Amino acid sequence: MGPYKATIDQILAADEQAPRKQRHTAMQIFRRLRDQQGYLGGYDQVRRYVAGHRRRQVVTFIPLSHDPGQRLELDFGHIYADFPDGRRQVPVLIPTWSFSNYAFAIGLPTERIEAILAGMVAAFEFFGCVAREGWWDNPRTVATGILQGRQRMINPRYAALASHYGFEPLFCMPAAATEKPAVEHRVYDLQRRWCTPVPKVRDHEDLNAHLRRCCLADLDRTCAGQSQTISQRFALDKAAALTLPVHAFDPCVRESKKVDKFQTVAFDSNRYSVPRRWAFQAVTVKAYVDRVEVVADHQVVARHARCYDRSRQVLDPMHYLVTLGRRPAALDHSGVYRNWKLPATFTDLRAALEERHGPHAGSRQYIRVLQLLAEHPQQRLRQAVESCCAKGLLDAELIRVHAEHLALRQQPVVADESSPASIHQIQVPRADLSRFNQLLSIGEPVHA
Repeated sequence: MGPYKATIDQILAADEQAPRKQRHTAMQIFRRLRDQQGYLGGYDQVRRYVAGHRRRQVVTFIPLSHDPGQRLELDFGHIYADFPDGRRQVPVLIPTWSFSNYAFAIGLPTERIEAILAGMVAAFEFFGCVAREGWWDNPRTVATGILQGRQRMINPRYAALASHYGFEPLFCMPAAATEKPAVEHRVYDLQRRWCTPVPKVRDHEDLNAHLRRCCLADLDRTCAGQSQTISQRFALDKAAALTLPVHAFDPCVRESKKVDKFQTVAFDSNRYSVPRRWAFQAVTVKAYVDRVEVVADHQVVARHARCYDRSRQVLDPMHYLVTLGRRPAALDHSGVYRNWKLPATFTDLRAALEERHGPHAGSRQYIRVLQLLAEHPQQRLRQAVESCCAKGLLDAELIRVHAEHLALRQQPVVADESSPASIHQIQVPRADLSRFNQLLSIGEPVHA
């Protein structure tokens, strides 16, 4: 092997710059020596020399230890769960305390920044305190840019979260998962212990309830190398950690948008409707992990379930009732109203109105009834419609009057202290005449 050792060393040194899956195996080095260098020895000699060389290159580590309350490690694990519509993969955020190894797990729809914010807010509420440091590896949603050393460009919303709770946002060196071993072990627990066999759940809420029970059940466990349980060590974590602020962080991302002529705003390749009043105006879109809110004049003017598809329109029929009065043909030619699921009472009402007043006038009468939904809840208006139909009162104005009467009857009565009814409810205690007799006896002469 003597004449060939330098060649092998050169090959292995060059491999350090090559892609991981395109580096030499011992067999490939043997083939090159045999075919290119005229090597006549056996493969085992080459293999032993390569193995000895690689043992000298093995990386070793120093055991880490952290003070109580100091450090929270964060990462995502991925599991599969069986939902009613089939098996789906779920990303699970697992914040883990480095000192106590206490973990919280929450399944989220995505790994976007708003999901991370929501998961961390839920974790802080679960723990009842905040670690002084929050450690991630380098997900692009959080660390938007990797600078020199441990310096990072941080997502503004994550920076706002850190400022709100007072913890320091820190990051591991690239490709250095060994810097956060606690959460790496918890990912293994998530996949091998808590979610094996594959859990069968109704929805994300049911899955998260299962994960929460797993986290709580782990409190009585003693980790390897420790003499105290996770619960006992977490008590030390909590005593040294930061307290929760009075108000929780608002876990959303915000974007300024302008409403278009279709009364919609764009967000994340989808469009969400708003009431007609806000058409062509500037609004703020607040996107949460489960919903989208549109804010104008410091109030929420529209709220929708979050859509994670692309190029979809998420429209609320209530937002278009005013416009519908001016464009009645949209009742049959717009998906907003064709797909609106209303009780059968309303469908029957339209048929009756069109039969009584004709197709054109009947449709307009029906639209005026639908517009009453802006003033009355659906259940109350349905009662008014059913009552009027039973009496043959097929007129939108009569239905409006009946709905208003129902509203007055359903309005809670607030007692007026000055009213005669409230006076009758006042309880006056019965007089104790013995006290009056005591007053009369004071100062009377005492007879011998």
